[in-house]
Formats: sequence, structure tokens, C-alpha cells
Amino acid sequence: MRKLLTYLLPLLLCSCTAISSLVHDDQVVARVGEHKLYKSELEQFIPNMIPAADSVRLAGQYINTWAMDQLYLDVAEAQLSKAELDVSAELESFRRSLLKYRYEQRYINDRLDTLVTDEQVRQYYQEHEADFALKRPVLKVRFVDVMKDSPNKDAILKMMTSKEYSDVQRADTLAQSTALRYFDSSDTWMDAGELARYFGLDYTEMLSHLKGDMIRYEPADRGDLMAAYVLDIRKSGSAPIEYCSSRIRDILMSARKHALMTSLERDLLENALESNNFVIYQNE
Repeated sequence: MRKLLTYLLPLLLCSCTAISSLVHDDQVVARVGEHKLYKSELEQFIPNMIPAADSVRLAGQYINTWAMDQLYLDVAEAQLSKAELDVSAELESFRRSLLKYRYEQRYINDRLDTLVTDEQVRQYYQEHEADFALKRPVLKVRFVDVMKDSPNKDAILKMMTSKEYSDVQRADTLAQSTALRYFDSSDTWMDAGELARYFGLDYTEMLSHLKGDMIRYEPADRGDLMAAYVLDIRKSGSAPIEYCSSRIRDILMSARKHALMTSLERDLLENALESNNFVIYQNE
């Protein structure tokens, strides 16, 4: 069936005229047994104002997917037992779970305090600092990947290490137009493993090229030079609070959501018991 569809689709969808007719005429475009696919259904799937070739491709994908779904449905209904065909219990369980989830989301959205202050982040960090021990070094760097024969190489390397803001701006402008890659992460802590990927090295090997405040690496089989000017580095101990702040905010938000859910469950149970809406019968 798949091969037949693959053969027939180009005949069905071979031109802009064909796809226009396919989308706008409510006629049957494919059939599997008693199941029929109408052109109006494709209209909902294919976005407006896209090239004809893309329309043809998307229509073909949809028809193949639709056909396969119908084939699976037919063979399942033909070969499964009556008990296996009965999915009412699963559907009811899914309906209950979905309704519960939707109400929980509304309950949380109506009550959740989404403001996390810097002081709350700082307090949590101080109380749980041991949880933020570094697994790898973190750095603040400026990185450049530039051809070794570039006439601007030395100027970029010099200016990117400058303490003057104007020099750093010039380095950025020059690197953006002449270097292969460049970024400035001098205000944000960066995991050594993430930085190492820019060098194409393991982070331990990358750090072996650190001399003073510069990581410099020249691949033997290429004509470029990669360099990272290290403004700050922390190799061990606890991660800086700035590096952990996003994670801490997520932790605090998660804790608030959990507290809301615990409160909701407790209130539902207590209210039901008090109103005799929930009764546990004791067997005698």
C-alpha cells in the first residue's frame, strides 16, 4: 500500500493547478476501505501562502499518514478480540486524568506567585550552597575563531583582551565582519564543557591550552586559530550564585507549585469529609 501511494501521489499532485484543486474542492482524494479523505481536510492541514512544491509535499505526507492510520485501524478491528477492542476503561481513565490536570493548571495559575526576588535567591543559595558544588570549571570569556592568515587576527586578539570598553567594542565589530566565530560571555558564567565544544575538544584538554589568561588552540589540520580570553575562572568549590540563579528560581517555583498542590489536595479531602461528601464505611 505504501508503494502504491508513493506511485500515485505524484500523479495526483503534479502541478500548481492540481494542488489548488486539491485544497479548494471538497472531493475525495484518497480512500482506504470505507474510509475517505476529503480535500477540505487537507485545507486545514496545508498552510496558506506557501510555495506549490511545499503544498504538494505536505499533502503527500498527510495522505500517507492518514492512509497508514486507517490501515492500522482496520487490521486492529479485524484481528483483535472483543475484549481487546473495548477501550472504554482506558478512555475514561484518560478523561479523568486530563480533567484533573486541567483543573490543577488553572488552580496553580490563579494562585501562583511568580515573583522570585534576588534576596530569595541569595537566601536559598546560602542555605543550600553545598548542593551547587562545581562538577566542571566555569568561566567568563571572550571567544574568537579566526583564520591564521587574517590581517585582522592580531588586532582582534589584542582588543578583545583590553580593559577599555571602546577596544572591546571595536574587537566585536571587527570580529563579526572578519572572524569565523565570535562571542562575548564576559558578563556571564559559562560551563567549561560548553566552551570546549567551540574548540572541538574535551574540556580538560581545552584547559591544558590555558596559558595565563588566554586559551589558544591551533588545529594542525586546519588554517584557523581559536582563542578564548579568560576574564574569570572558578575551577572548584561552589558555583557562583549568578551561575546558579536560574536553577534556584526554578527550584523555588517548583516548591511553590508543590505547596499549592498539597494545599489543594488537603482542602478537597477535608471539605469532603466535613460535608459528608466523602464517607469511609467500616466493615463490621
